[in-house]
Amino acid sequence: MGTIDVAEYKDPYTEKNDPYVALPAEGAALLRGAPWSRLVIVGDSVAQGISEPRPGYRDEPWSTLVVDALRAVRPDLVHLNLGRRDLMTAQVRESQLRPALDFRPDLVIALCGANDGLRKAFDPEAAQSEFEALFTPLSAVGTLVTSGFFDVIGNPHFDPRYRDVVRERLAVLSRRMRTVAQRLDAVHIDMQSHPTGREESIWSTDGMHLNARGQAVLGTEIIRALAARLVRDSASLDLGGE
Repeated sequence: MGTIDVAEYKDPYTEKNDPYVALPAEGAALLRGAPWSRLVIVGDSVAQGISEPRPGYRDEPWSTLVVDALRAVRPDLVHLNLGRRDLMTAQVRESQLRPALDFRPDLVIALCGANDGLRKAFDPEAAQSEFEALFTPLSAVGTLVTSGFFDVIGNPHFDPRYRDVVRERLAVLSRRMRTVAQRLDAVHIDMQSHPTGREESIWSTDGMHLNARGQAVLGTEIIRALAARLVRDSASLDLGGE
């Protein structure tokens, strides 16, 4: 794959006209009737919200967008973010699973796994086993949200020597995670195919993390996925009552 031409990915948007970003009022409207009042977030730097500013966007992590939308409809919402950077999935499980369960959540957002694909030794079977070990108990206590990984093709700051192999690994891990999430009836977000993955405008200059626009896009996709789950669950209740 050749060098990315950054000029090809000029960002014409700000938060107010970005089709991939929900404004606060829209997020609250989408989550009207949400039942969740205890949110816990587990994972790595994505969960933590490591970012950098982007002109035209609030300098906030994705979690702020989600929490604000939920709190607009559930003022009693309490939340805990256990995310810490540089952790593999096994380390997330070892350090965060028990505190997450002790929090007694009814909504869990688990964002991790990319670091499993960045090590020299890549073992997708082991990674899937760790997804199972982490996600299974979390899904038993409430609604679980997981997410695949953005395609790094549009990331001009990512080391080009490793871009192809990392793209393939993250695609494999995204598929493995989706398999586990579907088995557990978790809410899974397919960020692998999201259009913004091909744009430089979502990436921080460190080459690894999302910037303020990327944070807003991820938060929006989580809100929209939760809204879709509300619609599904409401339809199931209506059918059950007939």
